Amino acid sequence: MRIMENLVKQSNHPSKQRWLYVFLGIIVMMCLGTVYSWSVFRIPIEEFFNIGSTQSGLPYAVSLVFYAFFMFITGKYLDRYSPRLVIFIGGLLVGLGWLLSGYAENIYVLTITYGVIIGAGVGIIYGAPMTVVAKWFPEKKGLIVGFVLAGFGLSPFVTAPAASYLIENYGLMPSFKMLGISFGVIISLLSYPFKYPLASEDQPVKATSTAVVDVNNINTAEMMKAESFRSLYFNFIIGTMIGLMLIGMTGNVGIELVGLSPNTMALLMALFAVFNGIGRPIFGWLTDKLSHKKAMLLSYVLIMIAASLMLMANKGSLVLYTIAFSIFWFNLGGWLAIAPASTLSLYGTKHYSQNYGVVFTAYGIGAITGVFGSGLLKDVLQSYHSIFYFVILLCVVGILSSQKFALSHYRSQAVDK
Repeated sequence: MRIMENLVKQSNHPSKQRWLYVFLGIIVMMCLGTVYSWSVFRIPIEEFFNIGSTQSGLPYAVSLVFYAFFMFITGKYLDRYSPRLVIFIGGLLVGLGWLLSGYAENIYVLTITYGVIIGAGVGIIYGAPMTVVAKWFPEKKGLIVGFVLAGFGLSPFVTAPAASYLIENYGLMPSFKMLGISFGVIISLLSYPFKYPLASEDQPVKATSTAVVDVNNINTAEMMKAESFRSLYFNFIIGTMIGLMLIGMTGNVGIELVGLSPNTMALLMALFAVFNGIGRPIFGWLTDKLSHKKAMLLSYVLIMIAASLMLMANKGSLVLYTIAFSIFWFNLGGWLAIAPASTLSLYGTKHYSQNYGVVFTAYGIGAITGVFGSGLLKDVLQSYHSIFYFVILLCVVGILSSQKFALSHYRSQAVDK
C-alpha cells in the first residue's frame, strides 16, 4: 500500500496523475486478458479430461458470456461506487476462479470455476479502468481507452508463454493455482490508486488540453431506441463472433492443421497478442479521426483477406498461418476499441458506463455463437476450412450492415442539425 501511496504522491498534478491510471489500467487489463490464452490450455485440457473440441470450448465460452453479463450489471453501479472497490472485488474473484480451477475434477466443474467465477470477476473489473481514463481524458477518449484496452489484448504476449512453461514444467492443475494466486495479489494491490477526477482536479486537466464538450449525453433508455444502437450492436456481435471463435481455436489450428509444435505455438501466441494489443489504440484512433463506417469496413476487409489466406493453408504453411492469425487477432482488438469509441462519440460520457455495459452484451452473444459454432463445425465436418468459409460469409453480412449503420448515423446528424 505504501508503494501505491508513493505513486499517487509523485503524480499529484492532475495532468500527470491521469497517466498513472492509464499505466495501471494496462497492467490490470493484462491480468484479465489471460482469458485469451485459452488456446494454450485447450489441448492439455482435452487430453486431461479426454474430451473433444466442443466441450473444451465450454469454459472459454461461458467465461466470455459471464464477462459480458457482469460488465452489463456492474455498469449500472460504476458511478455510485469507488473504482478502487470495484477493481478490488473483481480481482479477488479472478484470483479465486483461477485457484479453484486447479481443483476441477471434470470439464463441467472447470466451466464453473473458469467460466462463471473468472468471467464474473473480469466483467466486474473491465469497465472500471475504461470509465476512469475516459473521465480523465475528455479530449481523446477513443485513443486513451484503446491504450488501456491494449493491455487486455497484449496479455497473451506475457501469459501464453508463461502458461505454456508452467504447464510443461508443473502440470495443468498446478498452473491454474499459481496463476490464481498471482492475479489475486497483483490486481488487489493495483486497485488502490484508482479514482474519478473531482471538480477541482477536472479543471486543470481541461486547462492543459483542448477538451471536447459532450453534446449528446444520451441515457441508456434513449440509446436503445436509436437505430444507430441496433446497427452498432449487430456489428459488434459479428465482429466479436469472428474474433472470439478464431482466437479460441488459434492453438488447435496451428497444431492440427499447420503442424506446429506446442512450443512454437506458444511463441506465436505472444506475437498474435501484440497485434491484438496494437489493434485497440489504432482502431480507437481511426474511429475518433475518420468514421465508424470506415473503421468497420476496414476491419471486415482485413478479416476476409486473412480467411482467404487460411483457405490455402495446409501442413507447413507457417507464413500463411502467421499472417492470417496476426490479422484475426489485430481485428478482434480493433472491434473492442470500435465499440467503446462509437458508444462514447454517439452517446457521450455522462452515461457511458451504463451505455457501454448494454452494448457489451453483444460480446456475450458473439462468444456463445462463435465458440460453440466453430467447435460444432469442426466436430461435425472434421475440417477447419469450413470455419473460414463461414467467416467470409459473416464479413459480407457485416459489410452490408455497417453501411446501414453509417447511413442511420448520418441521418440522425442531419435531423439534429
